[in-house]
Amino acid sequence: MMQTEAEATTVEQTDSGHILIVEDDERLASLTREYLENNGLTVSVEHDGAKAVDRILDENPDLVVLDLMLPGEDGVSICRRVRTDFQNPILMLTARTDDLDEVLGLEMGADDYVAKPVRPRVLLARIRALLRRSAPVQEEVSEKGRLEFGDLVVDVAMREAWLKDTNIELTSAEFDLLWLLSSNAGRVLSREEIFEKLRGIEYDGQDRSIDVRVSRIRPKIGDDPMHPRMIKTVRSKGYLFVRPV
Repeated sequence: MMQTEAEATTVEQTDSGHILIVEDDERLASLTREYLENNGLTVSVEHDGAKAVDRILDENPDLVVLDLMLPGEDGVSICRRVRTDFQNPILMLTARTDDLDEVLGLEMGADDYVAKPVRPRVLLARIRALLRRSAPVQEEVSEKGRLEFGDLVVDVAMREAWLKDTNIELTSAEFDLLWLLSSNAGRVLSREEIFEKLRGIEYDGQDRSIDVRVSRIRPKIGDDPMHPRMIKTVRSKGYLFVRPV
């Protein structure tokens, strides 16, 4: 996992932010920390799952890399417990091939996941993408920085949404998806296009993260999960955000 000299010449110097790695494998955590720090990030490590919740809430890092299998408390439980009060991205690490773990993590509020064994460049790319998406939007906000659909308001500058003037609790990834769909209201977005825009990778035809997030967003924005009228699934195509008439 050590950075090569060739890779070092291409390191982006604009990275910043505090990353908290929650990983019980001390050697892996140390190598990951070194690689990320060599690429301009500030990194701290927690090996004990039982201490992770307090550290996440006390330190409020810009991003958490959270292992699924931990001593003391597992990653899914940690994610569930901190999600209400911790709004920054959570990247889950899973050593299992069963996508059930990935779905559970996403349902508990994880923003992305990477399967072990972790390739350092892939992990760094995912971290950078999550940090970019969660960064405050400034001068690049367009005239359509706030969208209103009846009782639903979505504001990309504030990265917040409201339903009947009540703030909606959304993870960073859920907000990104809601904004992407709502800002393309009336147009069907394929899973391939959603993946490319939100995660910067090609859709492999198997990943269910987008479907899980849509299922979580629907009730939050007042949509009926059984008979959705705002975010509709278009069979064999993707998702459509319906603009109210």
